[in-house]
Amino acid sequence: MRLRQGMYALGMALGLLGQGCQKQEPQTVPMDVPAVAPPPSTVPREGPAATAPVVHQVLDVKPDAGGNPGVVDAAWNTATVQKPRNEPPSITLRSVRTGTHADYDRTVFEFEGPRLPGYQLGYVKAPVQQCGSGDDVKLPGEAVLEVRFTLARAHDDQGQATVAQRSLKPALPSVLALERVCDFEGEVTWALGTARRAPFRVLELTNPTRLVLDVQH
Repeated sequence: MRLRQGMYALGMALGLLGQGCQKQEPQTVPMDVPAVAPPPSTVPREGPAATAPVVHQVLDVKPDAGGNPGVVDAAWNTATVQKPRNEPPSITLRSVRTGTHADYDRTVFEFEGPRLPGYQLGYVKAPVQQCGSGDDVKLPGEAVLEVRFTLARAHDDQGQATVAQRSLKPALPSVLALERVCDFEGEVTWALGTARRAPFRVLELTNPTRLVLDVQH
């Protein structure tokens, strides 16, 4: 009888020990962990590059040695943004296109080859002038946002324009019209008539080579 009771007690002890071991086992790692979202300042590719491997390039503000405005700006602001480059030969502008998004309008300047020319973007006093004739160019809206590229050109070796339209009127919420005001001696300049002096940001994208200008609504 005592032997039977001893065996019963031993069985109960082993059973409790087994339950304790089960409680100490690590939990299974869930397989439905959501993917990490991309950085908030990234910009998706467009056009033919949409089928290529995705590469996000976020550019930070970097003031130059003289304390001038940031040479590259991925943040929203109204200050002039510039990045000088003067390496020859001039880089050819291939297309200019616009589109609207939920909170901003986008203008894309696409260039031939793997690198961008130097650029300067900022609000200027209206009206702007054609660089050849000096004639005033009147644009709709309350502000003019100027985009200047150097060394660049908007024509081929035969002198034919590589961007057929020198005037665009997309009539978007912020970007109302665009006008090419210069293509001369290594400088290409476009002027954008905007609804107001709205914050903008500048980004460089590759494959193909593009400068992206976003203007807030």
